[in-house]
Amino acid sequence: MQTDITIRFSDIDARGHVNNAVYLTYFEVARFNYWRDVVKWDLKEIGIVVGRSEINYLKPVTVDDSLVCYVRVIRIGNSSFDIMHVLVKTSDKGDEICTTCKTVCISYDYATNKSISIPKEGRKNMIDYDEPRLILNTN
Repeated sequence: MQTDITIRFSDIDARGHVNNAVYLTYFEVARFNYWRDVVKWDLKEIGIVVGRSEINYLKPVTVDDSLVCYVRVIRIGNSSFDIMHVLVKTSDKGDEICTTCKTVCISYDYATNKSISIPKEGRKNMIDYDEPRLILNTN
């Protein structure tokens, strides 16, 4: 799935680059769109927490860049799943990958404060959208 990312003035550091901590917000926006539009989860009903994020900074991003974030699930377990994010600069000269990130997400019940199995419909939607042959299903 693809999400356009808007760079805000407040995202920029003293060197004119997007601050490294801001990338997590960009990835969060793209994940939220994925959960809403692809998985069709009502996040008021189904909780998700982030267990870990690993970011690879490849090229700097500035306020003048045009960004797109691509998101897909790359692993599905019983209660957790991994999402890969690819942040791309788009221009007339072509696309450049700037940053990649893998986030481990955990299906969570806030009422009991415990992880829960990924709901069946959400699991199916992820697998159907992200091509079953490319997802490692560890369930």
